[in-house]
Amino acid sequence: MENIVSVTLGKVENLWFNIVSSYSPLSIEFIGTLLVQTTFVWLLSLCYISLDTLFPSFSQRHKIQPAARQPSRHDIWRCVVVVAQNQVLMSSIHLIQLLALNRLGYRSSAYRVEASFPTVTEVFRDIILSGLMREVIYYYNHRLLHSSSRLYIQIHKKHHQFTAPFALATQFAHPLEHLLTNVLPVTLPPEMLGSHVLTFWISMALHLFSAVTVHSGYDFFNNMAKAHDLHHEKFNLHYGTMGLLDWIHGTDKHKKDRKE
Repeated sequence: MENIVSVTLGKVENLWFNIVSSYSPLSIEFIGTLLVQTTFVWLLSLCYISLDTLFPSFSQRHKIQPAARQPSRHDIWRCVVVVAQNQVLMSSIHLIQLLALNRLGYRSSAYRVEASFPTVTEVFRDIILSGLMREVIYYYNHRLLHSSSRLYIQIHKKHHQFTAPFALATQFAHPLEHLLTNVLPVTLPPEMLGSHVLTFWISMALHLFSAVTVHSGYDFFNNMAKAHDLHHEKFNLHYGTMGLLDWIHGTDKHKKDRKE
């Protein structure tokens, strides 16, 4: 067994070495980030959305919201269009940014693109630190969108059109909210830490898996989805992704008299 793991790891390391040797850091950053987004938003969402059709009994046992509140096919298609538009917009901005940096003579990625793998200690350290930094950025951005009636009506209300969220609705948002609340909290912390690009992708994949899962309408992981469903129902609690700042600020419990 150890020999199989060692051989497999060696092949993966060799593949990564060939990729780094053959392509520019900017190309690697762009393509890799796009692949992570596609896998952990589109493919994972498709898996969750397909449960109703492929495994109806299993789906009904684990679904949080009643059938009457589930999105229609029209709702799902509308969500697909908005999420696709957001992805095209963000990918275009990312590509323009990288091309501009290349034109200015900056040929390095915002993250470390090295032929060697990051150490296990470094991966865990950067994922934990990125998660804590992401929680701060996301929590206060998200809470501000709820606290300001103008920002809520003009920007964040779009995301709350689904009181019974489903997987793909995680990125159903106004483009400005998608940039400031969905994208920057994920991409900026590893960039500030100077993380290896592989660590960034792992951190991004973990976050997207969590975000899609809590929006899925299914509760498989210790009430994670129930907490976010409650946010979509009550609007004034569970602003964060980890629950840490919700606990600190007391926004982890519903209070009828809260005005935020």
